[in-house]
Formats: sequence, structure tokens, C-alpha cells
Amino acid sequence: MTGKGRKERHVPLGQGIVRVLRAWLRETGGDAAGPLFPTTTGGHMSRDAIERRVTLHVKQAAASCPSLQRKPVTTHSLRHTCAMRLRAKGVPIEVIALILGHEDIATTYAFYLHADMRAAEQAISLVAPPKTKPGRYRAPDPLLAFLEGL
Repeated sequence: MTGKGRKERHVPLGQGIVRVLRAWLRETGGDAAGPLFPTTTGGHMSRDAIERRVTLHVKQAAASCPSLQRKPVTTHSLRHTCAMRLRAKGVPIEVIALILGHEDIATTYAFYLHADMRAAEQAISLVAPPKTKPGRYRAPDPLLAFLEGL
């Protein structure tokens, strides 16, 4: 697939989606080398056409899920949601960067590592609580004697 900046993207697919796509190609008489969702003339859909399709289907889905009316659902927000779900499932940030096609992994870190508060909560939960009682620190007598002797 060719993405933003005319970069070629490779997206791994699960077995379930592979079965669905193969059935789709059989049903439509599509060519595996051609566009998956061709236009009426057989060409590739433009980004605008894909956005219009997403908008149309979100509008239809909002009839049974009214909260969608208040959410800006775009192809970009779907991409972001996918990345966040992968992160929440524990997929390494480097793998997410590959899937998203980020050339600089710092881009992925900036958006997805810091945005995942659950990962931060899990990291904090790994830190052992202090073994001393809370309160003001009281230096032991030998330490005080040493300091006074300076």
C-alpha cells in the first residue's frame, strides 16, 4: 500500500481479515494485484473518497450509537486508535512504529508512549512502597556524632 509521502507501507493482517478479504476479492472479481476497493472506473480510491466513505458509515452507525455524533471519526483517528490499542495490548513501541511507517521512532514515542497512561500506571505499580514509616527523617546517633565531629 502506498501511504503519505508516497511511501510504501506493509501492514500485517490477521487470519480472520485475510479470509474476509479473499472472499471479497472472489465476490467482486477483483485482482489481488489491483486496488482492493476500486472506483467505478477500476482505479484506486482517492484519500478524499475514502474519507467520504468513513464519514458516511460513521453517520449510519450513529443511528444506533448516538455518541458517534459527537466524535470526530476520521481515517487518521482510526489509525491512532489502532496504535493505542496495540500499545494497550503490550505491543512494543518499535513494532507499532514499523506498522505506522514512522521513519523516526521518536515520532512514535512522542505520540503513543506518553499517551498511554495505563502503561505509566503499571510501571508505578512495580515500584515497591518504602519500608520505613512515613514521617520526618531522624538520623541515627552514629551519623549525628560523625557530623558533629566535622
